[in-house]
Amino acid sequence: MNKEKNNFVLITRILIIVLFLSFWEIAARLKFYNAIFTSYPSQIILDLKQFFLSGDLIKHTSITLREALAGLFYGTIIGISVGLLFGQVQSLGKIFLPIITAIHGVPQLTLAPVYILWFGLGLTSKIFLASLMVFFNVFFSTYAGIQNVEPKLIESANLLGAGTIQTLYHVVLPSSMPWIIAGIRNGVGASLIGAIIGEFMGASAGFGWMIAYASSYFKIARVMSCIFILLIVGIILNLILDKIEAYLLRWRAVTRLSLHHERNT
Repeated sequence: MNKEKNNFVLITRILIIVLFLSFWEIAARLKFYNAIFTSYPSQIILDLKQFFLSGDLIKHTSITLREALAGLFYGTIIGISVGLLFGQVQSLGKIFLPIITAIHGVPQLTLAPVYILWFGLGLTSKIFLASLMVFFNVFFSTYAGIQNVEPKLIESANLLGAGTIQTLYHVVLPSSMPWIIAGIRNGVGASLIGAIIGEFMGASAGFGWMIAYASSYFKIARVMSCIFILLIVGIILNLILDKIEAYLLRWRAVTRLSLHHERNT
């Protein structure tokens, strides 16, 4: 039954995409709108072919991915660590949480030029910006997850003789893991955004630079090609995260509105 349902969802999803692309292509061909502003699928496919054959696709993809993945790694590690620290040491949370919230409220786009002044036009400024954007997502999710751990679970662990580290590892972290993964999932998009913004501000390669360059010469097909590649990268990263989530949360029962419970497999 589940297999049939999954097949139905997959087929429906493919049909929606095919119908959307077909409508887009036909509307552009029949000049229902000015295609110069959006290009259209067949033109984008031709541009992707040229982009790949020129070698620029691999070059710009590798640079943007290096920045985004490094930002995702550092931002996740620091976000989880600080979230755990503030969650365990309540006084630190009370002192620093308003400060971090205030910094998070400042649009990072406005600070991107400052980061470039600090770290230069190389990879460091882009990685820093991507890491910072990931950090906020992961930190707030981790901190909220720890605050919502069931106190009775901690009390039970203490009664069984578990120490602080054991309680943290066996109770707090598993209970907070859905929140942490939700933060990382948001961080995937944030890491790409951070890398692209950094490249917009100052770079000589990467998708952000390529989009800015193509836009200035009104090469909309190239802009859409870059957006398509970023879309594929985002999908792949989220699929990887789905596998990691399914493994880490294999103990969790999925609850639906019908009150039917399913164990993750």
